[in-house]
Amino acid sequence: MTTQDIKIEAIGRFFTAYAAHDLAGISAVLADDIEWTIPGHHPLSGVKRGVEEVVAFFTELGKSGFQADPLFLEANEEYVVDIHRGWTTKGVGKVDTMWALVWHFNADGKVDRVVNLSADQHQMDAFIWDNYSLAPLPARLAAAAE
Repeated sequence: MTTQDIKIEAIGRFFTAYAAHDLAGISAVLADDIEWTIPGHHPLSGVKRGVEEVVAFFTELGKSGFQADPLFLEANEEYVVDIHRGWTTKGVGKVDTMWALVWHFNADGKVDRVVNLSADQHQMDAFIWDNYSLAPLPARLAAAAE
């Protein structure tokens, strides 16, 4: 099995765990110091740092019934690129669009960086604003001061 095959297999395990809402399975492919970039202008966007933050993000997505159907996976020595359809099954409005993710692997074979790219960021932004709210201002200010 080639290095590329091992990386594609790891991403396949991630998507299987994602479909089952298996947070331990999701975590298993991630490096402890993972940085996951979520694009957009909404309460869930930004860089998630560490497995705990990434898992918290996917926990929130699970509340909206987010689903993913991988359509394409390709790898080289360091990266996997996936293209998948992503959609919601719950909540106000909907998301149903294509996503491309760029996955970077560290020397230990764990995913240490992911960048999400959305085919329709406006749709995702609107959905998140309609279904998620910011923490109350005092809590946001307290968090910013930390």
